[in-house]
Amino acid sequence: MAMVMTGEQQLAAPREKVWAMLNDPAVLKSCIPGCETLDVIGENEFQAVATNKIGPVKARFKGKVRLTDMNPPTSYRISGEGHGGVAGFAKGGATVSLSDKDGGTLLTYTVEAQIGGKLAQLGQRLVNGAAKKLADDFFTRFAQAVKG
Repeated sequence: MAMVMTGEQQLAAPREKVWAMLNDPAVLKSCIPGCETLDVIGENEFQAVATNKIGPVKARFKGKVRLTDMNPPTSYRISGEGHGGVAGFAKGGATVSLSDKDGGTLLTYTVEAQIGGKLAQLGQRLVNGAAKKLADDFFTRFAQAVKG
């Protein structure tokens, strides 16, 4: 099952600060819903463990995350893949772009994701709703972190 989501978040901080925070593992860990660990394993590469509930299925995902197509302080691509045992797998990526707007920074994103296993059997609407909520939670937490 594949899905695509887009969104934007206006942040009250200069683009350079937002860029630095988007590349800070401690900030990312605190913003990713259900994130238990986020460890640096290479340049722009992380290993993560996160537990999330999607409908009736609660899964602990383990996987890798990579940052590519770096264009500081304007954009990058984040991609990853996680396995949740019998619950299935999730993989995908997001293009994140920053631009100056209204004395702050406008963060825009496009996320593409694929899931399989038990998660894919839950139905498109339930999974899309849960995925949108996870993305919204991340960007809300990130906006709070940027505010300080």
